[in-house]
Amino acid sequence: MSSSTRDQRKKKHSQKKSSSNHQQDDEAESSTSFHDDSPSVSVETLEKGFQVNVFSEKNCPAMLVSVLQAFEQLGLDVLDARVSCEDTFQLEALGGSQSEEKEIDAQTVKQTVLQAINNVMD
Repeated sequence: MSSSTRDQRKKKHSQKKSSSNHQQDDEAESSTSFHDDSPSVSVETLEKGFQVNVFSEKNCPAMLVSVLQAFEQLGLDVLDARVSCEDTFQLEALGGSQSEEKEIDAQTVKQTVLQAINNVMD
């Protein structure tokens, strides 16, 4: 067997192995990136307020109202927001504090918004 034939076989074997590894990587990614039905809420503390992001695979008719009521309960004004409620529910909102006397943290905002969403979904 000539060395060029041997090199070509090694190259083909290497390509098959590489392709197999990429397929395994893709399968691992897809199995770890599955979506569950529970909503996700992230809250970032800003200089004067919070950036709140909400995503839920399920959308309920009263979800937006419930989230806005949670903002009101926390004493936050919605300064800017983007909402999509077609199939899924997505909200990006900037909430500013109505008064500087009431101190709230990002974890409190997150828990309150999550509770409001869970109340609607039950």
